[in-house]
Amino acid sequence: MRVAVVDIGTNSTRLLIADVSAGAVVELERRSTVTRLGEGVDSSGRLGEAPMGRVLATLDEYHRAISEHGVDATTGVLTSAVRDADNGPQFTAQVRERYGLDVRTIDGDTEARLTFAGATAGRDPSAAGPLLVFDIGGGSTEFVVGGGRAVSFHVSTQAGVVRQSERHIDSDPPAHAELEALASDVRGLIAEGVPPDVRASASAAIGVAGTATSCAGIAQALEPYDPRAVEGFRLDLGEAELILARLAAMTDDERRRVKGLHPDRAPTIVAGVIILIEALRAFGLDTMEVSEHDVLYGAALERASGPPAA
Repeated sequence: MRVAVVDIGTNSTRLLIADVSAGAVVELERRSTVTRLGEGVDSSGRLGEAPMGRVLATLDEYHRAISEHGVDATTGVLTSAVRDADNGPQFTAQVRERYGLDVRTIDGDTEARLTFAGATAGRDPSAAGPLLVFDIGGGSTEFVVGGGRAVSFHVSTQAGVVRQSERHIDSDPPAHAELEALASDVRGLIAEGVPPDVRASASAAIGVAGTATSCAGIAQALEPYDPRAVEGFRLDLGEAELILARLAAMTDDERRRVKGLHPDRAPTIVAGVIILIEALRAFGLDTMEVSEHDVLYGAALERASGPPAA
């Protein structure tokens, strides 16, 4: 089955068009655009007109690509910013009606389940576990622990790159006190959301989504970005700490010129790397695998097996 999946997140809007068969996902086209839908939601509780306009302009382009590929089915997920916003339901309905996409706003539990399914697709289900999969998004970070194809624990926390940047970073480059406050906030969110026994149980980790893949790109100085070099890349905690020290000392303009980092991610990447580091420390891990296979893959697999849940 040929499936098109749209992921409308807090920081980016993404598209996956793929052929899905027998649990395998073969990418035909993949796009990602930083649209910052969650801009201001943490303080105002509403989606802004300008951010919604950026998403709709991006979806205009994606809709043309979907039509060109002649897909059999579409699906889409809207995540943290939309579920937190008072006008989120209206925006979801607008997207559904304007593009004819089978989209729905998903809760954190569903986001975690789809993320784990995507990250473990194509892997040996008998591999040693428990495995931690974490997805650092714009408004939230999902932590999922499981073995094989089964999830044993999952939680969605409000440790997102847009949310944390807006809460704590006002200086350019960020002040040391701002970085410390951000890290302390994230540590508290993880400690509150993930019990100590769960944190101690994970023997390995997979990081998905923009922060993890950007760190892999920066570590390899990829220019242009190459998803084949990112998929399966091993990122050590020490390397992540070096990346943070480098990026935190730069201005926003300087970060935009870093090899391996998309310029549009420059304003929020410092918060993202802090969240990544605090996640590894909280789970007692000193290395992780980076994967391109995330909620997009999970949603594609779900849609290929039948209509998604309402």
